[in-house]
Amino acid sequence: MPWTRIAAATQLQDDEVIPVALGDAQLALYRSAGEFHVTDNVCTHQYALLSDGYVEDGCIECPLHQARFDLRTGAALCAPATQPIRVYPVRVEGDDVLVDV
Repeated sequence: MPWTRIAAATQLQDDEVIPVALGDAQLALYRSAGEFHVTDNVCTHQYALLSDGYVEDGCIECPLHQARFDLRTGAALCAPATQPIRVYPVRVEGDDVLVDV
């Protein structure tokens, strides 16, 4: 899929996350330390929505069982999650946040 606009950069402040539906893909868009990140929106442990979680120090914490994932790599950082989440390329052009899914 080509680069697709998913939000305005001004929609998020630091340490915020919003859900994004793009076709069949359920994504989460994060802003952390001024950088944007996009991952799948579903925790690999028990299918909770990560967009309902907490962004801190470049990580997302799942709201259901507190599993944490690195926003840059998708790596699962603590139990109960053991599988990473998928991350997607993201870029900003002007005020547009674009993702390549």
